[in-house]
Amino acid sequence: MANRLVRNAAILAKIETTYGVDAVPTGGANAILVRNQQPTPLENNLVDRAVVRAYLGGSEQLTGTRFKRLQFEVDLVGSGTAGTAPAWGPLVRMAGMAETIIAATRVDYLPISSLFEAGTIYYHDDGVLHKLLGARGNVVLNLKQGELPNLGFNFVGIDGGDTATANPSVSYTNFRTPQIPVDANTGDVTFGGTVSPTGAPAITGGTAYPSMGIEGLDLGHAVNFQPLLGGESVEITDRQSVCKLVLDLTAAQEVSFAANVRGATLQSVAMQHGTVAGDRVLVFMPAVQLVNWTKGELNGKRLVNYDGRVLPLAGNDDVRLVVY
Repeated sequence: MANRLVRNAAILAKIETTYGVDAVPTGGANAILVRNQQPTPLENNLVDRAVVRAYLGGSEQLTGTRFKRLQFEVDLVGSGTAGTAPAWGPLVRMAGMAETIIAATRVDYLPISSLFEAGTIYYHDDGVLHKLLGARGNVVLNLKQGELPNLGFNFVGIDGGDTATANPSVSYTNFRTPQIPVDANTGDVTFGGTVSPTGAPAITGGTAYPSMGIEGLDLGHAVNFQPLLGGESVEITDRQSVCKLVLDLTAAQEVSFAANVRGATLQSVAMQHGTVAGDRVLVFMPAVQLVNWTKGELNGKRLVNYDGRVLPLAGNDDVRLVVY
């Protein structure tokens, strides 16, 4: 009897030099420390032969378009050294963001609209290796009070095949332990502030509000497998970013925010998290429209909920994620 275990898994990811060509990630250099992995080893379009014979019964369905999908989460934390890319950097690059490194200072990630990078992902499932080639995807950021700060990824890749292969030896030394977003570790959500694209990261100006953090900051990439003959690919074709905010507001502040909702006012939103140099993160959205204003509560305390449309201000600046 087989004794394969769900937890005996390893995920490796590496940026491809040539699109769709196996970048051959290794356990020593490219292992990703994940949780909540959800693989779809074959997502396919079945084509029914639907033949007519001299008796009843079905026909076989042939496999047409096919690709692979893989979802998982990683901890949102820096590399431990300011100006050094975090271990999850290649994943964010495969999810439609560009990486800018300012040595010894910070690493910034911003969305792009062309020249998207792609990667090879190996999913080792206790003896079975599933390969995703030319993989691209979407990312959702969560910095919610009292919960693990994380980045959730959903990747689509060309079907690179499946083989019976032993799990590799892996190294996770580049993955740091995150801090939980609590009052001692995390700043307030700030509306109307600014963040410089260079120098030591900081939120300047604006008004800070107690909150439950930033939840469900979804970059909103449309990621599609393109089944062209002689040119299969995974393409990012659109971006519609959104987020959720839960704020602790005075009565006057809630009324003021209501006017902003009605007026489709755009405001910047920023938040810093972490107290350990090199492990800290800053999220900045320069143009957020608050919509879907509803009431919330926490242990009987009135809170106010908003959905946010996260919009570009100058282009490709919808979200700035900084580690420092």
